[in-house]
Amino acid sequence: MRIREADCIASSCGLCPRQCGINRHNNEKGFCRAPAGLIIADIFPHHGEEPPLSGTRGSGTVFFSYCTLRCIFCQNYQISHESQGREYSTKELAIALLVLQEQGCHNINLVTATHFLPWILRALKEASACGLNIPLVYNNGGYELPEVIMLLNGIVDIYLPDMKYGANEEAKRYSNAEDYIEINQKAISAMFRQVGPLCMDDRGIAYRGLCIRHLVLPGGHAHSEKILEFITNHFDPNDITFSLMAQYRPLYKAAQFPELNATLCDEDYAPIRRLFINAEINGYYQEITQLDTNFCIDFKSGSCKVPTVD
Repeated sequence: MRIREADCIASSCGLCPRQCGINRHNNEKGFCRAPAGLIIADIFPHHGEEPPLSGTRGSGTVFFSYCTLRCIFCQNYQISHESQGREYSTKELAIALLVLQEQGCHNINLVTATHFLPWILRALKEASACGLNIPLVYNNGGYELPEVIMLLNGIVDIYLPDMKYGANEEAKRYSNAEDYIEINQKAISAMFRQVGPLCMDDRGIAYRGLCIRHLVLPGGHAHSEKILEFITNHFDPNDITFSLMAQYRPLYKAAQFPELNATLCDEDYAPIRRLFINAEINGYYQEITQLDTNFCIDFKSGSCKVPTVD
C-alpha cells in the first residue's frame, strides 16, 4: 500500500517541498535532477555517526546521489551536486542491506533518500521478506513534507534530520529554500510525533526515536539561537536529543560567499554550545580541536567497497 502511495506521489512529483509536479516514473527530472530508479554513491558500515548509531560495529549507511537542497557548502557535494554514483536495481539494494546486517551493523542508515522513495520502499519490502530486521534510520536535511513522513510511519525507526537554519534569508541564499524554516519545523514535529524521544538499549545503541543535527556556521549565519528557541518552545528538553556539529569547512562553492569562506572558529561555536548546554538539551557536542578532514568522504576514490550482486 505504501509503495502504491509513493508511486502516486512520484507520478506528479510531490515527494519533497519543491513540488515539481513532473512524472518521475517517466524519467522526467525536477529540481533534484534525479532519474527514475536508484542512483547510489556508496554503501558501507559507517563509524563516524553519533555514538548511538555507529556503536561498535558501525551504521549500515547508504549514500543516495542527488539532493532536494544542494547546499552550497555541502560536504558531500560530489554526490549531491556532481551526481557521483551508479544505478542500482531494487534487488541489488535489498541484497546490499542484508549484507550490511550480516556484517553486524547496528542499523540501516538511508542518507538523503526522499527523492528515491518509491524504489527504496520496494527494496525494503524485498529485504524485509528475506530477514532484514535491524532499525531503519532516515538521515535527511530536514526539508521534508509531513505527508511523506506519515507514509514512513511504521517503516522508519529513527529519524536523523537536520535543522540547518533559523532564518529563511540564509536558507534561500545557501540552499535555495526560501520556505525552509516553516517546512523544517513542521517536519521535525511530524517526526517526533511518530517516533518520540531517542531510545537506546542497555549497550547504548539507539533503536527508536528522533535525533536532530545542527551544523553551526561561521559568523552566526545559521541563526542557531533561533533553532534553540523553537526547540525549547515546542518540546520538553528532556525529550530531545541534539547533535551540535562544529565540522563546517568552506567546501564546494562556499568560498564564493565571503561570510562562509573560513573554517568554524571557537569564537563562533563555543557560545552556541553554551546556549544549548545551559538549556539542558541532551545530546552530542563536537569539539573543534578534535576535528580534521576525515569527516569528508571522497566518493570518487573508490576506497569503500560496495556490496553487489554477482
